Amino acid sequence: MKKIHWRKWNNILHRDIGYLAVGLTIIYAISGIAVNHVEDWNPSYEIRRVPVQTTPIKAERHDELLQAVLQKMNIAEQPESSFRPSPKEIHVFFKNKTLKLDVLSGKGEWEIVEKRPLLYEFNYLHLNHAKRWWTYFADLYAVALLFLAISGMFVLKGKNGLAGRGKWLTAIGFLIPIFFLIVYN
Repeated sequence: MKKIHWRKWNNILHRDIGYLAVGLTIIYAISGIAVNHVEDWNPSYEIRRVPVQTTPIKAERHDELLQAVLQKMNIAEQPESSFRPSPKEIHVFFKNKTLKLDVLSGKGEWEIVEKRPLLYEFNYLHLNHAKRWWTYFADLYAVALLFLAISGMFVLKGKNGLAGRGKWLTAIGFLIPIFFLIVYN
C-alpha cells in the first residue's frame, strides 16, 4: 500500500488555493480598511459642496417657487423631487446632486455625490450588496480563507512550524481579538 504524503498535498493545496484567493483578498483588505473608518469619511461616495448665489426669489406656491428657482439658476434638467424644510428654504433633488437654496438671500449650494472609483465597487462586494450568487461565492471564499489558515499551520516543520514558534504566534493570534473583546465589552 502506497503511503499518502498529507503534508505534500497540504502544501500544494495551500499554495494553489492561496493563489486563487489573492485577488479577492486584496479587494476585501482595501475595502475593509475603508469601511473601518466610516466615521471619518464616506468610503463609497465623495460628496462635494459647491456654493451658488442668485438673486432672491419670491413665489407663494411651491410649484411656482420651484419653476422660478430652475429658471433663475438656468437648470434645464427636471428634478426628481423637491421640498421646503422651512418657508425660506427649498431643496431640489436631481440624480446624484441636490440644490439647497435660501430663497430670501439667494445663497445656496450644490451637494454633488460621486462614486469613489474602485472603492465603491470593492465596498459593494465586501458589504454583499450584490446578494444572490455573490453570497455563495463570498461564503466559498470564507471557507477558502479558513482552509488557508488551518493548512498554513502545517506548511513548515520543526522549530519554525507549529511545534516550535508557530504555536506561540498562533496563540497570540487568538489572544489579540479576545483582549479587544474583553477591553471593549
